[in-house]
Amino acid sequence: MNPGHPQPVSTDDVAALRRFNRYFTRRIGALDDHYLGQDRPLGAARLLFEIGEGASLRELRSRLGLDAGYLSRMAKTLETQGMVRISVHPEDNRLRRIEPTPAGRTEVKEQNRRADALAAGLLSGLTTDQRADLTDALATTRRLLRLAAITVDLVDGHSPDARACLDAYAADIDARFPEGFDTSDLVRPEEVSGDTGAFFVAYEEGRPVGCGALRRLEPGVGEVRHVWVHPEARRLGLARRILAALEQAASERGLTVVRLDTHATLTEAQAMYRACGYAEIPAYVDHVYASHWFEKRLPATP
Repeated sequence: MNPGHPQPVSTDDVAALRRFNRYFTRRIGALDDHYLGQDRPLGAARLLFEIGEGASLRELRSRLGLDAGYLSRMAKTLETQGMVRISVHPEDNRLRRIEPTPAGRTEVKEQNRRADALAAGLLSGLTTDQRADLTDALATTRRLLRLAAITVDLVDGHSPDARACLDAYAADIDARFPEGFDTSDLVRPEEVSGDTGAFFVAYEEGRPVGCGALRRLEPGVGEVRHVWVHPEARRLGLARRILAALEQAASERGLTVVRLDTHATLTEAQAMYRACGYAEIPAYVDHVYASHWFEKRLPATP
């Protein structure tokens, strides 16, 4: 799904990203079999770092996006070298847990020292202002790459991920609304499934981090509900992507107008809706949590 029908990526943009990747991986020694001068390549060194104080192999596979067989081989190698211990997970005998040995902890500590020294060496050739510029640019790069890697997928309103997102949404706004929030106000699964409506879940590395719902109000008119982003994924621009997906779904269902309401405390949501082309209108429904009502007319779909 490509919410909002984004423009095709230009060859210049692709070339620029690949050029940066080639330069940076070479500059930090990612291609060396002895990363940071230690006796292992980057992949194994990164795995040792990511293990932390211990993790399941399933969690590591999901977090690092690794093939199960490749991860297993690296883990076995580290175990043979005395860097880690692999055992049955104490809470689930179907899982294997991996944790560092004292030797593994010592190597990670040295890895961090060398990585810090490498970064300091790279930055030492810049002025204070240039370092600040680079730090800001890196923050922007990380934010945009995170956003690019998140998918916004259409799911059935009955799905476990849809219900989990709505539960998280309800808990979030219950804490923010002075009057609290009654979960009976949540959309019903049948309202946001099939031709009747739509439910989108945003996934980052396989984990749900946002959602949004669309339901039909009347012929030609839809309503956007429950646009929510997990606190750890906010300020990326993800809410706008979810909103664009909902608008596209509305157009595909023959809806020419979308409406929504929002609470007085959600000032950031109000600003986003206005920035996305929504105009404030009189109340179109009596809703206990609504203080502002918005509407947007959608462009005709070919």
